[in-house]
Amino acid sequence: MRFLFVNLAHAYAHFFLLIYPAVVVVLGVREGGDYGDLLLPSTVGFVCFAAGTLPAGWLGDRWSRPAMLALQFLLLGAGALLAGAREDASLLLPGLALIGLGAAIYHPVGLPLAAETGGRRGGVGRALGVNGVWGNMGVAAAPLLSGWLAARFGWQGAFLAPGALALATGLAFLPLCRGWPSPASAAGAGGGSAGEASGAAARGERLRIVGFLLAAALFGGLIFSAVTVALPQMLAETPLAGDGAGPPLGIAALGATGGASLIFALSAFAQLPSGRAVDRLGARRLILLLAGPQAALFAGLALVSGDAGAWLAVALLAALVLLVFAEIPVHDSLAVRAADPRWRARFFAAKYLLSLGVSSLAVPLIAWLHDPASGFRQLFVLLALAALAIVAAGLVFLPGRSRPAALASVAQNKRPRSIPGQSGAGTSR
Repeated sequence: MRFLFVNLAHAYAHFFLLIYPAVVVVLGVREGGDYGDLLLPSTVGFVCFAAGTLPAGWLGDRWSRPAMLALQFLLLGAGALLAGAREDASLLLPGLALIGLGAAIYHPVGLPLAAETGGRRGGVGRALGVNGVWGNMGVAAAPLLSGWLAARFGWQGAFLAPGALALATGLAFLPLCRGWPSPASAAGAGGGSAGEASGAAARGERLRIVGFLLAAALFGGLIFSAVTVALPQMLAETPLAGDGAGPPLGIAALGATGGASLIFALSAFAQLPSGRAVDRLGARRLILLLAGPQAALFAGLALVSGDAGAWLAVALLAALVLLVFAEIPVHDSLAVRAADPRWRARFFAAKYLLSLGVSSLAVPLIAWLHDPASGFRQLFVLLALAALAIVAAGLVFLPGRSRPAALASVAQNKRPRSIPGQSGAGTSR
């Protein structure tokens, strides 16, 4: 039951952040206006999303991670209700700020909880893969559900209904916070999967992992935020979306939000095999297989234009989102290995401070690079370079060969020799 609420918190964090970007697509079709100008207010939420990460990690380690997760539900609910409370949008920015602060709690606090509560059932990589699916299903639900609520009840309805649900979830979660296992006991439970994941790396290798994670947070955060925020508008600008005619929402907005939700939902499940693979194959190989093709897909999107390339553009976007989502468990598994359970929340907070700081810049960057004539072409070129930077960081920092059994032996103060017949589950590179 606890793992379920941890997963729900991941879904909520991403869903609430993407309510307003989905509403913008609806407003653009219904009332007109420049996409970049309409999108800019969401910068407030993303800035608070980044700024709240370090305090959330510190409180998670020094106070209580479960209590912080309960606070996340309550802040998300209060922020959404505040954002939709007035028809004139005078409370929109304060509401978006509260949503950002609530969502900031999840990654430094929820990901360690996911590793500790779910890792006992089949390895940290698998637990993070399952948890990642929930997060990405939140991403998937935001465009379609927020678009439908905005079309049916006005843009305020897109905030009010989810806000009430988040408050109810937080109140239901509060009784489970009592008697939660401490980080040290959770890490050692179930055969030590989480403990091995954090202690298997030697000091030198741990520093190399940190070097990769810094680069991945910087460039991967930009890619993830740009794709998740702008995908509905990217689809709306393809010729397949139509000309925006038709009740009650317009074909363009309906096709864009629905298409984005479908792509996000299908791609979310890529984290399941990816989470299992990182336990077995190692991170370096997976990074090359996942980040390398992203650069080619972004370059292809920059070249595709016109009606003839409409279906190709949609196919490239779908493949791109799948690879972006599949890469997430690799980064998180590496972070679990590099961090001691006692300060794991602060480690995740530092990692996501950089990633989410870049995310807060993604919204104005999208608005600045978007051109009504050429669309997102300039943005695609920039993101292709970011994907190449992740590949280069993987080649430089991550080890080329994986010996999970030997490393697990080191973590348990045993002789670092391979054990015949032993699998590498529970460790990752």
